[in-house]
Order: sequence, then structure tokens, then C-alpha cells
Amino acid sequence: MELINLIFRLGVLFSIYGFLWFFIDLILKMLVGGRTRTIVEVYLIKSIKYLFLVNVTFLFCLDINQQVVTIKNLLPSAIILLMYFIGKFQQKQKQIRLMGSFGNQSFNEGFNIRAEIVLISASILLFISFIYFPQYSSNGIANWFRESIIDLETTVLIGFIFKVIGFFFLVGMIIKMVNAVIYILSGQPFIDIQTSINSGKEKRKSDDFDDFEEIE
Repeated sequence: MELINLIFRLGVLFSIYGFLWFFIDLILKMLVGGRTRTIVEVYLIKSIKYLFLVNVTFLFCLDINQQVVTIKNLLPSAIILLMYFIGKFQQKQKQIRLMGSFGNQSFNEGFNIRAEIVLISASILLFISFIYFPQYSSNGIANWFRESIIDLETTVLIGFIFKVIGFFFLVGMIIKMVNAVIYILSGQPFIDIQTSINSGKEKRKSDDFDDFEEIE
């Protein structure tokens, strides 16, 4: 039950943080007049986004764990955070493959696999470092994010919307965990959406026939 509550709370946290960062990113774009960002600018901004998300997540975990800093309490949070980052990484890869199939190669600009892996690794290392040096997790920007997230979460209508998002995050995370366990035990995932889609495509192709095919 504690793990389920943790996943739900983090789902709400991630969704509200993304909501706040949307407006921050919008302001940054307005400051440069809508100019297309270079790959360096993209990953500089993304690094700031990820590192402060790690920072705020650690502060929330401290609240959940009543200020007790132990690896036993915070390790699940680090794993969930890692799965969240990997999920965003895989989602971006799928979007690039989808747009590439339509001949849109410009969507691939501003994305670098090696930089993504380095950024995710650095983010998790930062979270682990906060476990041993929690005094460095408290700063003005992270505290502002934390207080803003709490304010939005406690707002009646907006808070309810983000809690719904947190619920779906919880369901998705549970499915991933179940898939991981079953895959380790049997070698086959419990739910494989990609395989189902491919199977559906192959079935439709096998049912199709040419206009000039002779039918007896």
C-alpha cells in the first residue's frame, strides 16, 4: 500500500511539474523570439528541467518519509524516477520513428540518444547523491517548485485533474512492473502493445487481396 501511495503521489508530482515547466519553457521561447534552438540549447534546458525535477522529487520523498533519509525508503523513488525518464525517452523514440515513416525528418532534430542516456544517468546519480547529502537538496528554486506543486494539488478543480493523471500514471507503472516481473520469469511480457499492433497489421495484410486477384 505504501508503494502504491508513493507511485500515485509521484505521478501527481510529475504531471504538475510538467505543467509548470510548460509555461517556463514558453517564456524562454518568447525571450528568444521563437528562434529554433540548437542541440546544445535543447539539452541545456532539458538538463535544468530534469535536475530540478530530481531535486523536487527528493524533497517530496522527504515529506512522505517524515524527514527520514534512508536508502530503503528512497530507493523505490529512484527506481520510479528512472522508469519515468526511460518512458519519456522511449516515447520520444517512437514519435521520431512515426514521423520518419511519414518522411518528416525534421522531428529528429534536437534529439540525441547518447545525450539522453548521459542526462538520465546524471539525473539518477544526483538523486542518489541527495540521499547522502540531503542538505544540498534545499534551495530557493526547488522549494518554489515544491510549494507551487502543493498549491496546485490542493486546488479543488485543478488538483482533481492532476490526481486523475496521477491515477493513470499509477496504472501504467503497475503494468510496467508486472511486465518486467513476468518477462524475467517467463521471457514473455504480460502485455505487449507493440506486438499486438504488429500482429493486427499482419492480419490485415493477409486478409487483403489485389484488385486483380482471381477469386474462385
